[in-house]
Amino acid sequence: MALEAAYAALEKKAVDPVILDLTGLTVIADYFVICSGENTPQVKAITDFIEEALAGKGVKPSRIEGLSHRHWVLIDYGDVIIHIFIKETREYYSLEKLWMDAATLEINENKVNMDRKDKGTVHP
Repeated sequence: MALEAAYAALEKKAVDPVILDLTGLTVIADYFVICSGENTPQVKAITDFIEEALAGKGVKPSRIEGLSHRHWVLIDYGDVIIHIFIKETREYYSLEKLWMDAATLEINENKVNMDRKDKGTVHP
């Protein structure tokens, strides 16, 4: 599900998507998907598209936080938590540094079309 969310974010031109593998580090979630939008309308578009893409697979979030301001939207799917920031807010909170012990999986942004057979790769 983390990969599907990251690719959905890329469909809406999300910036610097990353998946953090938190397995064994916390009980909060197994994965964080972190990405940025250039502005608040793009953050909303990314949020909506991820929610639609995963709903199409029968998965609904338990909650969504931050939609009123759209500087940091959190979509909680239980084992996967998705964080969608505007650039400045992502830099300020720096979740990647906070969770530096987590394995980081970078998404290949060159292959973003979810309908293609070559859906891209994840690089550990």
